[in-house]
Amino acid sequence: MNVLLCSINTLKRLYDISAVEVGQHFYWQIGGFQVHAQVLITSWVVIAILLVSAILAVRNPQTIPTDSQNFFEYVLEFIRDVSKTQIGEEYGPWVPFIGTMFLFIFVSNWSGALLPWKIIQLPHGELAAPTNDINTTVALALLTSIAYFYAGLSKKGLGYFGKYIQPTPILLPINILEDFTKPLSLSFRLFGNILADELVVVVLVSLVPLVVPIPVMFLGLFTSGIQALIFATLAAAYIGESMEGHH
Repeated sequence: MNVLLCSINTLKRLYDISAVEVGQHFYWQIGGFQVHAQVLITSWVVIAILLVSAILAVRNPQTIPTDSQNFFEYVLEFIRDVSKTQIGEEYGPWVPFIGTMFLFIFVSNWSGALLPWKIIQLPHGELAAPTNDINTTVALALLTSIAYFYAGLSKKGLGYFGKYIQPTPILLPINILEDFTKPLSLSFRLFGNILADELVVVVLVSLVPLVVPIPVMFLGLFTSGIQALIFATLAAAYIGESMEGHH
């Protein structure tokens, strides 16, 4: 009897895992648009964290930096180094954009791992990192694509489009396709890695004691930071590439 009960419980756990619903969302109707409410909520939390951090960073700057000021200055210097390395000497105007991308993705990814979103129950779906939604990653990638074209057009004008027929007009379709696949690759790379990490942790927590998934969760924090760095670095590289005019 005990063996039978254990088998039933095991099958029930496997059924619960297999019954996990993917793609369920909590919708809000805003005007004529239907939006994913859970993504807006978590995005507002991330934006609030960034705004509060920025206010604390500039509230009372000291000539001799304190520990917190040292930290924020280090973050700024890191973002400037990434921008300068990928864009070149004209990196200055793009530091805010690259910094915003990096910080938003970084805080979003870490919020999914560190904040107890799951204790807040929604009618449908659940709260998670904003980057866990494909719409968020697509929006970030499209912003990068817009910045990419703006950088090239602002520097070269309509002559920017001449790069599509270099070194030969035969490459025109390939060059156009390349510009469209850049934001697509950015989006799916970020979304796929974040979603895969969360699914691995969920399955491990369901199958084994918590002491086993904990190291995986810490590894997820590391990879989440790497994903933010990769996205920001590639965005800066694409902008620098459009300003240089060669591939």
